[in-house]
Amino acid sequence: VQLQASGGGLVQPGGSLRLSCAGSGFTFDYYGLGWFRQAPGKEREGVSCIRSSDGSAYYIDSVKGRFTMSRDSAKNTAYLQMDSLKPEDTAVYYCATNCAPTTQGTVVAGPMAMWGQGTQVTVSS
Repeated sequence: VQLQASGGGLVQPGGSLRLSCAGSGFTFDYYGLGWFRQAPGKEREGVSCIRSSDGSAYYIDSVKGRFTMSRDSAKNTAYLQMDSLKPEDTAVYYCATNCAPTTQGTVVAGPMAMWGQGTQVTVSS
């Protein structure tokens, strides 16, 4: 079982990036799939989550309207399209299974979550 995240890089404020998360050894559709990020000196936070039940996506407030998560079941790959990027979006981004939104407006990963390695996103002029 493996998750592989890719697509990070350096982009100017206002720019766009698309992250990919490729899975192997399991079927995406059976799991919620989420994106998380960790900025230097900060705790990791959930950014978005696609529910396994209906494929609907949830986003934290700070990225709503700018980030779009999607899933290609045939390719066992999930994507995070990030537009209108801001310097505060700079972080290492991770994908993980077993995500869920909370009533507090956050996204969390369950104890049995599988994690991919991170990909660095830097937003700077």
